[in-house]
Amino acid sequence: METVVEAIARIRAQGYEMEMSATSEGWLRCGVCEDTIDPSEAVVDETIRFEGESNPDDEAIVLAISTPHGHKGYIVAAYGPDMAAEDVALLQALTSH
Repeated sequence: METVVEAIARIRAQGYEMEMSATSEGWLRCGVCEDTIDPSEAVVDETIRFEGESNPDDEAIVLAISTPHGHKGYIVAAYGPDMAAEDVALLQALTSH
């Protein structure tokens, strides 16, 4: 079974080199140019979920994302009840289109 570290290494090898993040408004912050991007303009190319074997607090998600600027990056976030509000807003916006 692939770990979070292995998943990040794999998608980085595919060109998703920069870590991206959610802004407090739930928009995407590009790890390359630092621009904030409307999530409806970004594309989720791959979603990788991890579930804790014995502890729900171990749930995580990794998203491989392409931006309209042509940049590729990834987001790593907790998944489930411990997910930060900005990550929830971003994930909902990214997956709703």
